[in-house]
Amino acid sequence: MATRKEIDGSEGVPQFYGSELRFKREQAGLTLERLLDGSYYGITYLSEIEHGHRRMPPDLAQHVDRVLGTDGFFERRCEDVRKAKSKGHAASFAAVVEAETRARTINQWSSTLIPGLLQTRSYAHAVIRAAHPLSTPEEAEIKIDARMQRALLFENPGRPEYWAVLNEALVQHSMLPPAEMVEQLNHIAALVRRSRIDVQILPWNGPTRPLTEMPLLLMDFDDEPPLLYTEGPYHGQTIDDPALVRQYRKAYDRLRAAALPPEASLALIEKAAEEHRNGQHRS
Repeated sequence: MATRKEIDGSEGVPQFYGSELRFKREQAGLTLERLLDGSYYGITYLSEIEHGHRRMPPDLAQHVDRVLGTDGFFERRCEDVRKAKSKGHAASFAAVVEAETRARTINQWSSTLIPGLLQTRSYAHAVIRAAHPLSTPEEAEIKIDARMQRALLFENPGRPEYWAVLNEALVQHSMLPPAEMVEQLNHIAALVRRSRIDVQILPWNGPTRPLTEMPLLLMDFDDEPPLLYTEGPYHGQTIDDPALVRQYRKAYDRLRAAALPPEASLALIEKAAEEHRNGQHRS
């Protein structure tokens, strides 16, 4: 007979939800495979839900409720989990935050802002206050904290492999006071020197490439299709059509081919940091 394990309430809604799912499944005497029979999902997928690492899709929740006879319980809780996972992030970005933790590789292109995963707290504050000027200080801090939390990915020595291509203007021009810009550039350089990320700089006068104004975030996984995310200031779009993702990856590869090599890019970033420190930055 299944016994209910004590749950640490501080772990949050996804962990409570996953633990309850496991309890109900074991109480019914079902293996992961048996519970999934008749659905389109795999054992690894359901196991990650039970451990609080993944959200349950509504159609799978409906299937689980039907098999376990839980009267819509798991379908109703899908929204609770979605809200818990997306705290501090736009609703359109919640799935991306979750996917980053499972990604084997993350490839990113940015022309207008240093990517969120690489931002210091000062840079994130400037971006969020500019985009949401009517937010209260408390609301802004929630968004900033959520962005800083994402960067803990780089504390995992195993994954993901992260590669970014950045427009040269992002390191040469600043929207921060000099000392804060130096901190931001040094932060990127330190991640490179720790071998946690690879960064290439696309020169401002480099060859014209497609989609240079469109940010791209491409993710590959061990056991699921690749994912693309792109966005504007107030919207985001996730694309998982494999054929379409391949097209965008080709565009990203052309941008990367036109960029400076990683070693030269690191030298440029560190030189720019020194120029900002000495008041020689460009306006």
